Amino acid sequence: MNNTKIFKMSFASVYPLYIKKVERKGRTAAEVDEIIFWLTGYDQQQFQQHLDNKTDFETFFADAPQMNPNVSKITGLICGYRVEEIEDKLMQKIRYLDKLIDELAKGKKMEKILRK
Repeated sequence: MNNTKIFKMSFASVYPLYIKKVERKGRTAAEVDEIIFWLTGYDQQQFQQHLDNKTDFETFFADAPQMNPNVSKITGLICGYRVEEIEDKLMQKIRYLDKLIDELAKGKKMEKILRK
């Protein structure tokens, strides 16, 4: 599978789609941000800079201060693939985020989503 197109997509172009997805289910943009901060280690200012700069997914994850040490607890299917078995590390990080956003949209409690 050629992932180059996804890796070069602007994170800022996908972020509103995450927001829209969860808001349709009664969740909030603040919860999406909390998930992103938990996963990547970004703070609000760093995150906003990436949005303003229209950073691509590859750079967004490469620049992340620290992936959360509990990412290995994120398991299950996303887009027909088991996230824990995805070999490409960048694609795995993208799918981790997709999985967490899906869980939020499905009504899971934040404590469960953030693997606390």
